[in-house]
Amino acid sequence: MVKKGIDWVAVGALILAMMVWASSFIALKSAIGPIGPMNVIFFRMALASVSFMFFIKKFKKISFTKRDIKFIALMTFFEPCLYFIFEAHALKNTSAAQAGMITSMMPIITAIGAGFFLKEAITRKLMIGSFLAVVGAVWLSVSSESTDQATNPLLGNTLELLAMICGAGYTIAIRHLSARFSPLFLTAIQSFMGTIFFLPFALWEYNTTTMHVSTSAILWVVYLGIFVTMFGYGMFNFALSRIEASKAAVYTNLIPVFTIILAFIILGEKFGFMEIVASCIIFSGVIISQMPGWKRKIKQRA
Repeated sequence: MVKKGIDWVAVGALILAMMVWASSFIALKSAIGPIGPMNVIFFRMALASVSFMFFIKKFKKISFTKRDIKFIALMTFFEPCLYFIFEAHALKNTSAAQAGMITSMMPIITAIGAGFFLKEAITRKLMIGSFLAVVGAVWLSVSSESTDQATNPLLGNTLELLAMICGAGYTIAIRHLSARFSPLFLTAIQSFMGTIFFLPFALWEYNTTTMHVSTSAILWVVYLGIFVTMFGYGMFNFALSRIEASKAAVYTNLIPVFTIILAFIILGEKFGFMEIVASCIIFSGVIISQMPGWKRKIKQRA
């Protein structure tokens, strides 16, 4: 249901979701080292799935069409499946702060995806903003030096960008599904499908790598599974049931700000001068892409 004017309930839900998602970069970065990316994601999904078991009776009453099943499959394929594979491996190679900065490109990617798949107009300002954001992302990756927090920033930031493409596909799919299904059900489906999908990857990782399980790593996984997955995605999916996907995607611009602050406080990560400049270019591109006013639009090809 689309509201006229500002839907402050949806705005509040989105801000809370962005704060939680920003913290997920810190949690993932902290847990992946000791446990491994696939096991972290699997147990995150499994914990959330156990929590949703209390609603199984309610979910059994829901009916589906073939079209619904296709969109649900598309939603879960983009996120959590591909999204978390890219993001988990991204955070093995780049810092939480840099990964968070790359997320500022998601609104642009979502708008471009809506233009191609939903036939929405692609404006000149969107193209200019997209170009600047891509230049900034490339500069951020190339200018960053290898550190303990970012062993291979170019690879890590590229993987994070791929994760954002998946996130955009997820946003478009779930916007369609939210007209028929509750945020609770959609979040639960993500968790159930994610658990099944990541189980073989987790088993393979468990048998081929050495893990160093610690209390802090376990607590981070519990935080990811219970709080980030249930609360964060629940709030985002709830907001998407009230406002358009393109508007909701804009709020992901808050994630880099929250992530940088949290990464500095919790992980002690810092941005160098060139990284700050590159980040400013990314933000400039995002702002230009969202600016109102330039009415001339580029015609879509038939």
